[in-house]
Amino acid sequence: MTACSNYDQLECILCGYIHSGYSKDMPSHAENPAAFLPLPPATLHILLALAEEDRHGYAIIQDIAARTGGAVTLGPGTLYRSIQRMLEQGLVVETQDRPAPELDDERRRYYRLTDLGRAVAHADVDRLADTLALARARGFVPAGGRA
Repeated sequence: MTACSNYDQLECILCGYIHSGYSKDMPSHAENPAAFLPLPPATLHILLALAEEDRHGYAIIQDIAARTGGAVTLGPGTLYRSIQRMLEQGLVVETQDRPAPELDDERRRYYRLTDLGRAVAHADVDRLADTLALARARGFVPAGGRA
């Protein structure tokens, strides 16, 4: 990987991927969060699951199912493909912080939302809110009602 002199850690990671030829679907570090939009639904749900605390994969699946009343369920394949892409894009990082050993399984990997990931989630939620406002204005959603 190419060494980066004037970049913070996240930018250096992105810079290394770009210099090594891995730039597919990766916005350059000069771009803003809007460059990631629109997010795939699974990606947004994963970002939302990580907004409050670090979680391992199964805990992410459980949080999404609980938060959506079971309307959204991610299988392990979708989850881990999405997480791999999000790691490469710098939206999440794998953390070494772990719960107490009696509450943990050493095989678990824990993920944390990055500042970029949080900004991208905010940008996508804003985009969705704008879309909902437009739908309300066009009569597709009653004022104050659900879609």
